[in-house]
Amino acid sequence: MRVMILEDDHWIADLLKQIVLSLRPGAQVSCLETVADALLDWQQNAADLVIADWNLPDDPGTLLLEQIRRDNRQVPLVMITGRADRNSVMEVRPLGISAFISKPFQVPKVLECLERLLPPAEDNPPTETGTSANLSAYLAELPADDLDLPLQPGMLDDLQTDAAAPPTLQVLNQRWQTDPALTARLVAAANSRQYNQAGIPCLSLTAALQALGPATSLNIGLGLGLRPSAELQDAELQLQALAHMQQVERLSQRVRELAEQCQIDPAPLQTAAALHRIGELCVLHHAQLWQNAGNTLDAEQLSQALDEVSNELANRLKAHWRLPVPLRELIGACYVLPGNNVKRETLLMRLAASELDATPNSNDQARLRRLAGLS
Repeated sequence: MRVMILEDDHWIADLLKQIVLSLRPGAQVSCLETVADALLDWQQNAADLVIADWNLPDDPGTLLLEQIRRDNRQVPLVMITGRADRNSVMEVRPLGISAFISKPFQVPKVLECLERLLPPAEDNPPTETGTSANLSAYLAELPADDLDLPLQPGMLDDLQTDAAAPPTLQVLNQRWQTDPALTARLVAAANSRQYNQAGIPCLSLTAALQALGPATSLNIGLGLGLRPSAELQDAELQLQALAHMQQVERLSQRVRELAEQCQIDPAPLQTAAALHRIGELCVLHHAQLWQNAGNTLDAEQLSQALDEVSNELANRLKAHWRLPVPLRELIGACYVLPGNNVKRETLLMRLAASELDATPNSNDQARLRRLAGLS
């Protein structure tokens, strides 16, 4: 089964892809951003379902649908549009559109719509497996596009509840500020060209929620919840993740206290705290997928992967998500402070992390407090 998605907004396209894969795990999903690319893709690989935005950078999405209808009168066509008026619907009536998805859309309604239009599920959908027998080697081979983080326990239930009754941005911020997966994706989206045309860096979950708005923020969250193994199921992996998340929460609380003492906005520091363990969490997420694919996961392999690959994965994730340099500096300060760094926010980040070290250095802490103006 093959599904084509024509949508220039990467975040909407990814959400639609996750919706399709949640309904038909064996589907091949092609995401394209221009009508020209989509026309070429259609000529080379016919699709069983086509989802197309109406307004695209090069041409209207209707050009693709017109070509498809000249070639095939049966394939279901779904149009994404901000137009909900009768005249717009009548304009494309000759194309035999199967369904319209109005922006901003509600994920439960899209799930219901696509379940009706997609061909029946395959009896034996292909299962992804690693090409390497070793977990560390498998993780190192993963494309940056495939890297991801697990949601925290209970977040799936919260997201499903929120879909029925969307909460305020303030409530979302309170619930999500220590969830690295949600924080990272929303900050990445808020810094993307689709949502940040002014080019002013978005450095916190709070700012990201405000930039994206409740509907888009919740849709991105729901998309993460649709992934296979969105939450960890293995008991050992859950324990490992819990240990890292306890460090995240302690650091988030401490940087908030220090920032308030210095009358500095704590939001960017708390976001950096939420993201400072993404490498380890990425290893745990993909270890779960590795195990689900039928591979043997033992404690030695997991420990080796956490030691050898987590730092590399963290750097690849930060680059792939194009996290702003100031935010990366705050994350880096959790581990080491460059000798020439005199930014107060970075000093506070390093001080908070130092205070939570297993073997704190009192002389270093005194120096950091003095430089930050706390003594």
